[in-house]
Amino acid sequence: MAEAKKKKSTSRPRTSTKKSSNKPAWKKWFKACAIALVVLAAIGAIFLAPYLTTKSDKDAMLFISKGTSIEAIKDSLAHNTSDQFAEKVVTLLKYTHADVSKRQGAFKIKKGESAFSVARHLRSGAANEVKVTINNLRTKEDLAARLAKSLMRPKEEFLDALNDKELCQSLGMNPDNVTGLFMADTYQFLWDVEPAKLMQHMKKFSDQFWNDERKAKAQKLGLSPIEVVTLASIVEGETNKADEKGMVARLYMNRLKQKMKLQADPTVKFALKNFALRRITFEDCSVQSPWNTYYVLGLPPGPICMPEKSSIDAVLNAPQHNYIYMCAKEDFSGYHNFAETYAQHEAYAAKYHQALREKGIRR
Repeated sequence: MAEAKKKKSTSRPRTSTKKSSNKPAWKKWFKACAIALVVLAAIGAIFLAPYLTTKSDKDAMLFISKGTSIEAIKDSLAHNTSDQFAEKVVTLLKYTHADVSKRQGAFKIKKGESAFSVARHLRSGAANEVKVTINNLRTKEDLAARLAKSLMRPKEEFLDALNDKELCQSLGMNPDNVTGLFMADTYQFLWDVEPAKLMQHMKKFSDQFWNDERKAKAQKLGLSPIEVVTLASIVEGETNKADEKGMVARLYMNRLKQKMKLQADPTVKFALKNFALRRITFEDCSVQSPWNTYYVLGLPPGPICMPEKSSIDAVLNAPQHNYIYMCAKEDFSGYHNFAETYAQHEAYAAKYHQALREKGIRR
């Protein structure tokens, strides 16, 4: 008994092998947060799904000026995309309390873009630039109208800027030749660009075009860049044949060197502001205008159209020849017969007039 008691008193207590079920508090909190986030994400995904899956079925451009109501934006969206797409975009804008009344500019919508993406862009994204194509334009009025058609500002604001002497002078131009900055091409501007800012951009584009090589060629011809542009505008008025432009340009340069009047019919049309004239009469040629090269010696004060860059290069690279007269070819191909003497010119003119008579165009 004594030994049994002694063994019992000296035996070690058994250690339990069962792990404690208590976990650190931060782990419980982390797990709860993770579950909550998953639930919220699932709810968010369910909520956003219609806005992510509803997509524009076409490319479109949305134009917004300050003060435009969200309902007006909805109408414009519906007109340019679809009612369903417009509804989803506007719902998101309202849900996020977006103040679209302070937004202004052109906002591009791509085909396949989701309503969610468009709403985010309209809410806080940068406005997109719009394309402005300058072609087949003659006067400042034409140019102002074209700019107003593509951009937010009215025609009158652009015309005022083009006639602003101080603004033109700051760009190295004047109101008579400022259109020389607007060479035929496609440009990109913000829809709400201010006219003065647009003209400053055009000055930069012009300076980029007039690199050292082109300026050196102009200097070799004895012409300034704006004089080259002016001559190119006359050349475009005379022929639409690319392979003939250089020939016509050199003819007029020959006349300039010989102190002869250019006598270019397109300048008469410009002076009269009558571009539908098919035949130039003696009375037309007598109009007293600095733009009429039958009346004045040398080039007109500025371009009579906004020429293509290829026409300007045709002037700069005009081939050498001694022609000082030209007449439309009797085959009505649009090309010209060139002559060094007036007698030769008269012979070509007689052929052309005979062809007109044979067609019953002229007696």
